[in-house]
Amino acid sequence: MGKKRSGEGSNRTRMAAKFLGVSVLSGAVLAGLALPAVGAFGLVAKGSVEGFDEIPASMKTPPLSQRTTILDAEGGEIAKVYSRDRTVVPLNEISPYMRKAIVAIEDARFYEHGAIDLKGVLRAVNKNAQSGGVSEGASTLTQQYIKNIFVEEAGDDPDKVAVATQQTLGRKVKELKYAIQVEKELGKDRILNNYLNITFFGQQSYGVEAASQRYFSKRAKDLTLAESAMLAGIVQSPSRYDPVNAPNEAVKRRNTVLQRMAELKAVTPEEAAAAKAEPLKLKVTRPKSGCITAVSGAGFFCDYVREVFLKDPVFGKTKEARAKRWNEGGMTIRTTLDPQTQKSVQKSITDHVYQSDSVATAISIVQPGTGKVLGMGQSRPYGFGDHQTQINLSADKNRGGSNYGFQTGSTFKPILAAAALEEGISPNKSYSSPYQMPYPDAVDTCTGTWKNSGGEMVSNENRSEVGPYGMREATAKSVNTYFIQMIGDIGTCPVTKMAEKLGLKPASGADMDQVPSIALGTQGMSPLTMASAYAAFANGGTYCTPVLITSATGPNGKSLPVPKTKCSRAMSEQTADTVNTLLKGVVEDGTGKEAGLSGRDSAGKTGTTDGRKAAWFVGYTPNMAGAVWVGGPGKDVEMENITIGGQYHDKVYGGDTPGPIWRDAMAGALEGKEAPSFDTVAVGGGERGDAGKGDTDKDGTAGNGRGRNKPGNGGNKPGGNKPGGGAGGRHNQPGQGQDGGR
Repeated sequence: MGKKRSGEGSNRTRMAAKFLGVSVLSGAVLAGLALPAVGAFGLVAKGSVEGFDEIPASMKTPPLSQRTTILDAEGGEIAKVYSRDRTVVPLNEISPYMRKAIVAIEDARFYEHGAIDLKGVLRAVNKNAQSGGVSEGASTLTQQYIKNIFVEEAGDDPDKVAVATQQTLGRKVKELKYAIQVEKELGKDRILNNYLNITFFGQQSYGVEAASQRYFSKRAKDLTLAESAMLAGIVQSPSRYDPVNAPNEAVKRRNTVLQRMAELKAVTPEEAAAAKAEPLKLKVTRPKSGCITAVSGAGFFCDYVREVFLKDPVFGKTKEARAKRWNEGGMTIRTTLDPQTQKSVQKSITDHVYQSDSVATAISIVQPGTGKVLGMGQSRPYGFGDHQTQINLSADKNRGGSNYGFQTGSTFKPILAAAALEEGISPNKSYSSPYQMPYPDAVDTCTGTWKNSGGEMVSNENRSEVGPYGMREATAKSVNTYFIQMIGDIGTCPVTKMAEKLGLKPASGADMDQVPSIALGTQGMSPLTMASAYAAFANGGTYCTPVLITSATGPNGKSLPVPKTKCSRAMSEQTADTVNTLLKGVVEDGTGKEAGLSGRDSAGKTGTTDGRKAAWFVGYTPNMAGAVWVGGPGKDVEMENITIGGQYHDKVYGGDTPGPIWRDAMAGALEGKEAPSFDTVAVGGGERGDAGKGDTDKDGTAGNGRGRNKPGNGGNKPGGNKPGGGAGGRHNQPGQGQDGGR
């Protein structure tokens, strides 16, 4: 074996480097592959050409995720949301200092070489061979850009990110292929622009515009030399050179960038020296993302917008497609939120219920005829701290709400009244309405017959509430036994079908129970659902599905399709006018007097559930409808001997707590707006009749009562309702369901 000649090792390295250069130029190996000389070339020879040829010739650059801005109906900003805090800007809106700094420190020969830097490759291979390890890379700025694209495509999936950043020959080959294609198609300036918009600068900021705002609270176009050098220095290691948490390291790195710029004559030595002498001068804007930052208590409205976007097929056929579009962001979404209404909602909430109270309140206000959600708020704000929540108390479970919603109490009685009127029951119909009575023996349902096999009883709120009552007085006083006798006459099926026409469905997503106690509001609903249903009464019997988004534009400024309200007739205009008449009486001389508005027509219904675990007022004017719920936000609270908003209550009723909240919220929302009147009908009282046997109306003519339904087979047993849970509390048991009547 011959002796090894002096310099033979370095000669081999040079020969290897030349071979690598030839391979690069032939398109067979990776530019910037930071591997030791020993062993690297075997991999090149065995597989690089084959792998290279298998890569597609063109590259699809993914849209960069950016901030999405959510606006109210007047164009005011509600919140900015993003998965990546990024604002894409053109090159001419980036400081020239920033452009020079990033090129100087990351790829000084960027404008001189192609997709790869042969000199850099030779230098890196030689140095790595001498060290026996990986001490220097040679990736060009273009290759770094390609790598960032792989990371961007991976999103927040850690497994995909690992694949996108793994140090393998296959990925490097792919990176090189795309780099060559990108250089050909985009050119240097566009690559630099794209790189500055995609790269990560630490502190949750992606792209130079977001970084400039984060660290200096200014636009990227206004960055000084020192500021530009600091940002350029961060890119190599955002955690190590974080100016917020490691200012000394950030200054050292900044000065390294400035020195390199001077060496390359990108700036004069004097300019570099002056910039080195400057302190960091940070003016940090902390990351603010998401609905937690929403103005005027609109955090949950904002969150509802996100829920709609992620679940409505209009934004994408699959949930994956919708999530991808949302995460990419860059959109401007204009909503239905009315600033005046929202401010009034929030003021009423804070005036009546404290955040720290054992109970909470939630309000939703919608516009009859359009379905537009004008306001939404709650006393427990959006957040993660004490007396905060991430549950939207106004929404159904599938839109971020509680698991079961909240029992509605007597606010469900108008739905029964509307169903009865549609079935031909006269508004003058009277029932004996005793203080206490058994549920009917048998009640027709959509699927058979419910039987009161356990002899379950129902009673009114007060012993003095004894009939006979007609529909108007029974509604005003919220007489339980009247409405139980009524549902005994018409059965549950017309009621549940009317509820369906009005968009009323349990917040859990389950079907409504076919039991007579639904008349007393034993089903858990959300405030938005109830407000939208009552809006149909104000709209002449036509129900419109709620909508929150009026328009949306993508990052390119093009309009996106948005969900539209769907309006359908739920009842005749005559029935709607009759319900308006009944509910107008509730606020004039019934249980809802404390909710009445001055100077304009209003109508509504109170509701208080068994054990006073929930209290409601749902009401409307001809141009606005709203629902207010008060109760335990996470567990049942029996609202007796309780202080709410600094005011003591021996017993909470729908009229004395939710009612005033509704009144104040609606009064502020409607201030300065027109005050149209309801179309009403003449509704008289009723004389005592033989309940269930075709009672006689006040005018002496035969009533429209059908008599008690005949027994059938397969009836449900009392107690068939399932217990609720979570924020919704527990449902009443059928046959035992009791409404406070207030």
